Amino acid sequence: MLLLRRDDIRSIFSMRDAIEADKEAFRLQFRGEVQAPLRGAVDLPGGQGLFMPAYVGGAVDRCGIKIVAVMPHNGARGKPVVPATVALLDRETGEVEALLDGTTLTQMRTAAVSGVATELLAREDARVGALFGTGGQAECQLEALLVTRPLEEVRIFDPLPGRAEAFAARCAPRGERSGARLIPVVTPGEAVRGADVITTVTTAATPVFRGEDVAPGAHVNAVGSYTPDRRELDTTLMERAGRVFVDHREAVLAEAGDLLIPLAEGRFSLDRIAGDLGELLEGRVVGRRSPEEITVMKTVGFATLDVVAAARVLEKARGAGRGEEVAW
Repeated sequence: MLLLRRDDIRSIFSMRDAIEADKEAFRLQFRGEVQAPLRGAVDLPGGQGLFMPAYVGGAVDRCGIKIVAVMPHNGARGKPVVPATVALLDRETGEVEALLDGTTLTQMRTAAVSGVATELLAREDARVGALFGTGGQAECQLEALLVTRPLEEVRIFDPLPGRAEAFAARCAPRGERSGARLIPVVTPGEAVRGADVITTVTTAATPVFRGEDVAPGAHVNAVGSYTPDRRELDTTLMERAGRVFVDHREAVLAEAGDLLIPLAEGRFSLDRIAGDLGELLEGRVVGRRSPEEITVMKTVGFATLDVVAAARVLEKARGAGRGEEVAW
């Protein structure tokens, strides 16, 4: 069995690789070459355990599972808030062939969903980004923004004092390599007003900015919330959005308060969902229709993304001789 830790994954698997893996996953999901039940969840003292199995056919032909926990208090312990492990099974024997650091893989494949959406929906002339949240997934989300659009500045907001400044300082070299300044801001409005691409990756239960502050033509990636009673986007933004896309329709309609809350309010309807990213990639639906249109993509994640990304990492690791073989 091959163990692949964070350094192994990051040394061989780029954000561009992750974006292409996610595109492959979306296409396979759309074509029906996947068996992926909705994630199972159990409540834990202080958090939640999630179990995400999938078999992915096509050129991937892999079965795997991600075991993940959401432990909000881990940050104070210096540990990941969303720790995870991914297991891939051997095609022939069904034994575990590889264990991957699922925390790193989740950070990359989740950010890559935003990357796919930004590539498909944001205006080509987008130059200003906004990032809400500076937790464990934020650096990869920043990387996805910088890989998919030539941004000149990215505004960073976090409600906890000092976090936006620390994040901007820590990630400044990554911004500089892409020609972007990272600017910590004090209020949500400063981050949003005039921004062309906005990504939210927070643990917030209520909207993190006012929809009325979003500029015409902006694209928004909503990443953080994954339960029916929590949301990062307000109803005003959902009403203003000309095109709303999701990563997985069934999962979003089961879990995403960003859509379910305005739906319950009677201010959003299911026919407002233009499609999922697989449909968009396959050309079955139209994306952005005008430079002034606001577009929104809501993701909650699904196991196909994990299995495809893990399979592609494993291929690269075998080729590069990375990882640690252990007896099983």
